[in-house]
Amino acid sequence: MEIIEKAPAKINLGLDVLYKRPDGYHELEMVMTSVDLADRLTIEELPEDRIIVETNKAFLPVDRRNNVYQAAQLLKERCNIQKGVKIAIQKQIPVAAGLGGGSSDTAAALRGMNRLWNLELSNDTLVEIGVKIGTDVPYCLYGTTSFVGGKGEIVAPIKPMPPCWVVLVKPRISVSTRTVFPKVDVTKIHHPNIAALRTAIAAGDYQQMIANMGNSLEDITIERHPVIQQIKDRMMKYGADVALMSGSGPTCFALCQKHSRAQRIYNALKGFCDEVYLVRTLR
Repeated sequence: MEIIEKAPAKINLGLDVLYKRPDGYHELEMVMTSVDLADRLTIEELPEDRIIVETNKAFLPVDRRNNVYQAAQLLKERCNIQKGVKIAIQKQIPVAAGLGGGSSDTAAALRGMNRLWNLELSNDTLVEIGVKIGTDVPYCLYGTTSFVGGKGEIVAPIKPMPPCWVVLVKPRISVSTRTVFPKVDVTKIHHPNIAALRTAIAAGDYQQMIANMGNSLEDITIERHPVIQQIKDRMMKYGADVALMSGSGPTCFALCQKHSRAQRIYNALKGFCDEVYLVRTLR
C-alpha cells in the first residue's frame, strides 16, 4: 500500500515575539496560512522493522537528523508498530527559507503514517507528537489560516483569509531560526497588532488585513541580510499590496488581489533571484 501526502508551504501574515519563556523558547503570537507550493511525500510500509527516508535534495540528511525520520520513530514507539516504513520526499519548497518546509513534511508524514497503519489518532495526538520535533509542526497539521500561540503548540483555526495571489522570493542565502531568536530584544522590536489582524481576517477585510500584517523578526534578519529589504522594496515598486518576510526569513512574499500585478512582480524578481514562485493561498 502506498500513501501520497502533500506538504504545503506556510507564510506568516503576522508574527509577534512577546517574551522569553522559562523553558528557553519565546512566547509567540502568529497568524499563518498555507500556499499552493508543496512537497510531496510517498509513504510505504516495509516488512522489516526499519525507517528509510529518501529525498531529491542530496544535501539533506536522511538519518536521525531528519525531522521526518524522527516523526516515524516517535510514531512507531508511541503505537508499538513493529513494521518499517519508507518515506520518499519530493522537495519543491526551498530549504531553510522561513516557509516551514521541514515542518510541513513532518506533519504530512504523521498524517500519512496514521492512514497507512489505520491508527485513527486524533489531530490533537499528532500535534502532541509533532511539537516534540518542531514548533511549526502543529500548525502544519491543521494547514488552514490559524492563530498560533505559545511556542507554536496552540493552534486555533480562524476564517480563511481573503483569497489572493502570492509571490514568494527566496534569495541565495539560508537563515537558521536558532541564530535569529537569540538576537531578539522584546523592548526594541516591532510588535504587530495580531488581535487586529485576526479581526480583519474574521471580517474578510483585505485592506485591514494588509494594514495590520507584520513580523517582529524582520529587522533582525534584514540587519544581517540587507538583500531582504531590497526584495521587499522591489515588490512594492512593482505593485504589491503588501510585502513581508516569512518566519525568520529569508523568503519574502508579496500579496496581490490582481493576478496582473502578481505576474508583474514575479517577472521583475525572476531576474533578481533564482527561486521565485507565483502561487495562490490555499484556505
